[in-house]
Amino acid sequence: MKHIYFIVNPKARNGYCLKIWERIENQLKTENLSYLAVFTEYPGHAKHLASQIAAKNKEPKLIIAVGGDGTMHEVMNGIVKDKNITLGFIPGGSGNDFSRGFQIPADPVEALQVILRLMKREALPIDIGKVTMGDANEHFFINNMGAGFDAVISYEVNHSRIKALLNKFSLGRLVYVYFLLKKLFTYKTTTIDLSIDGNKHIFEQTWFVTVSNQPYYGGGMQIAPNAVPDDGLFDITVVHQLSRLKLLLVFISVFWGKHIHFKEVKTYKGRVISIQAGTSLYVHADGEHIGFTPLSIHLQAKVLEVLTRRPKKEEIQLKERNSNDFC
Repeated sequence: MKHIYFIVNPKARNGYCLKIWERIENQLKTENLSYLAVFTEYPGHAKHLASQIAAKNKEPKLIIAVGGDGTMHEVMNGIVKDKNITLGFIPGGSGNDFSRGFQIPADPVEALQVILRLMKREALPIDIGKVTMGDANEHFFINNMGAGFDAVISYEVNHSRIKALLNKFSLGRLVYVYFLLKKLFTYKTTTIDLSIDGNKHIFEQTWFVTVSNQPYYGGGMQIAPNAVPDDGLFDITVVHQLSRLKLLLVFISVFWGKHIHFKEVKTYKGRVISIQAGTSLYVHADGEHIGFTPLSIHLQAKVLEVLTRRPKKEEIQLKERNSNDFC
């Protein structure tokens, strides 16, 4: 049986994650499970702790991140080069897009119960993205990355006191809407040079580009409704040449994944992407600020094992074939 480690971010969701951990801990006592829990103390600490756990020995381990998508991002970056780790997630943040995309319950105790069941099955090997910045620094993402307007919003959200205030009233997701409205009338669009698997595209008056491994970001928005995390392809979304007012309509429709029907929204699939712009654009990975353009992205196919209720791509295709045969 794999050794079980919990990496808990007690400051997630304005400190409410600590209460979530208490609930999980009570359930773990009921299950009579052996585990080790460690707690983060500062930004970047989850990555360091995960790396330390991974380096202890070569025995198989299950590391469960308890926090928000930022916690999961850090943990994943800490263990990405180790082949003996399976990754789990218990949502304790305000956005929790990983749990949506990978079909983990929002309730932490239910999430734990699902994880304990999934432990007895084979984990799902998923794709991840490697971002190489202009200064050669590397960052990995598991959900998505973006450059431009959405990255500015992510940066403002993560450095805002308003997020903590809204979290007190369980309204943390609204902080994205607040900064969207705040930045909408001052943000300046730019020309972006985008390369996808060697095919070059130029987009004028571009708001943002996102590269997605699963559908959700920004606290429940379906930026890439058709993204599949184990299909060997990223879903790329480009929003350009639309008015500020129409951008509001696009963002409203993103929650249902309907934005892709706007003519100003272009979608592609690919494995190797580069993004350059006339001006340096903010860049986020899994909602965390990682720097500025230019950059390149390479898909790393099925290199990370995660516990998820999401079926394998092959299982989905088999069901679709069987359904068509039946018809």
